[in-house]
Amino acid sequence: MASHSTTSTSKPASIHDSARGSPVPEDAFHHLVQEINAILGPSNGIDSAGVDVNELKKAMLDYRSVEHEWSQYAFADHSRAYTRNLVDRGNGKANLLVLVWTPGKASPIHDHANAHCVMKILKGSLTETLYGWPCQRADNPTSCATETTYEQEQVTYMSDSLGLHRICNPSKDEVAVSLHLYTPPNAAKHGCHIFDEKTGKKTHVSQCHFYSELGVKM
Repeated sequence: MASHSTTSTSKPASIHDSARGSPVPEDAFHHLVQEINAILGPSNGIDSAGVDVNELKKAMLDYRSVEHEWSQYAFADHSRAYTRNLVDRGNGKANLLVLVWTPGKASPIHDHANAHCVMKILKGSLTETLYGWPCQRADNPTSCATETTYEQEQVTYMSDSLGLHRICNPSKDEVAVSLHLYTPPNAAKHGCHIFDEKTGKKTHVSQCHFYSELGVKM
């Protein structure tokens, strides 16, 4: 999963990429990175006037996953439930990440720090469990609302207005890989909250770290 492939080109995927001093491959995946940055434009994120979540979802849907185009960002670590690998910082307006999910593992139940997330399955499948917000009483359990499994090429959207969720790789043998656009990048800056499934009690996670940045393991 950590293999790298490069194709020389002088066209950067974003201002951030042009500053890293290495050419960005000219393929459909990196064209998607460029398109996302163009959609976000001079805005401050998806909440800004003129930015439509459906346009971002369509851009991700239109991309057909080709593993060698994104494999340079896909670092697996079976000692963790998943890895968070930074692809692009969206000119400061977003974080675009590739997440690699260990077989049978899941994220904790979490919020999105008042950010929006568009997720595309690049490889395998992922099951999302969507929860309602827990009540203020600490002993009130988080209620399960729905469970949906998304297959390769499918795209979904999540925000705090929809509740909380947990993502799981249902496969016992194969890693799954997903592409996530977070805008604005609040969780990386300020952290987020995770929730106990039985009590609903929340815990603040101060910062969501990256396992790799721009194809380089940290």
